[in-house]
Amino acid sequence: MPISPSTTTSGRLLSLLSLLQVRRDWPGLLLARRLGVSERTVRRDVDRLRELGYLVQAVKGPDGGYRLEAGSQVPPLLFDEEQAVALAVALRIAVGTGAGIEEAAARALATVRQVMPSRLRQRIDALEIEPAGRGPQVDTDLLLALSTAVRACEELRFDYRPPGRPDPGGPDPGGPPRRVQPHHLVVRAGRWYLVGWSTEREDWRTYRADRMTLRVPNGPRFTPREVPGGDVAAFLSARFKGSDTTAWPCRGEVVLELPLEDVAPFTGDDTAEAVGPSRTRLLTGSWSWAALAAKLARFDAEIEVVGPAELRNAFAGLSALAARAARR
Repeated sequence: MPISPSTTTSGRLLSLLSLLQVRRDWPGLLLARRLGVSERTVRRDVDRLRELGYLVQAVKGPDGGYRLEAGSQVPPLLFDEEQAVALAVALRIAVGTGAGIEEAAARALATVRQVMPSRLRQRIDALEIEPAGRGPQVDTDLLLALSTAVRACEELRFDYRPPGRPDPGGPDPGGPPRRVQPHHLVVRAGRWYLVGWSTEREDWRTYRADRMTLRVPNGPRFTPREVPGGDVAAFLSARFKGSDTTAWPCRGEVVLELPLEDVAPFTGDDTAEAVGPSRTRLLTGSWSWAALAAKLARFDAEIEVVGPAELRNAFAGLSALAARAARR
């Protein structure tokens, strides 16, 4: 399907560049047909792109053609409207990733916004994105090193700071380094996690990147494995729930003496339904029965336990614990 020919050279260059970025090799005749111009015009436009710094190679062969290669320096970047909006949205989201790039992302967004048409600036300015939670900052070089090891399938050696401990402060904080085969680098709620196979424990482990201090060099290469279930996001969610599946290991059903509109904002992935004007049935879970009872007690309302018996017993234990705390 041919692209509508632009009345300006700059518009035609943008269309040409977009086509070159889509596929590796483009026959000259096919490019001319897509752009609705002659092959001679395509050759001139390719020369203009080269003058701007884009490395466009001529491809030899029966058809001839062109190929866009990576250059030694960054040329002026050209974006269509959809690409510009997508880039601006991504830059705003980057602030909440904890990757230590907030200032650079803000400067890049200001640069992109400055050259946008007013109609696009209005769309971007109307978009308000507030991170749900900002975790600890992680050094960008560390994230790049972890990502490189994941891609290269190279074993990592690192020191790991447990919760509540000070930073290691050196290459040898008092013990041998951990040895892990890194498989995935994941960001969740503003925190970066490395999911890998521990050769010492012969099991999958999850590590917070901000608690890692890498040792060099990396270890030997390894053969990649597949996380249980094949979905790293679901696997990580299950680990946070203390389960081997995405479901909570402890699940219960209760009826709260509260209207549904007072319960719904706090249910997350739980199931809530109204059973009356001021009563709500709630199916919820947690990693232990005691934690589930405490989670439900936060509603500060009358609770009818539908089941199971373990949840009812957990409420009894929580009640006794609270009574002892009150007497002290």
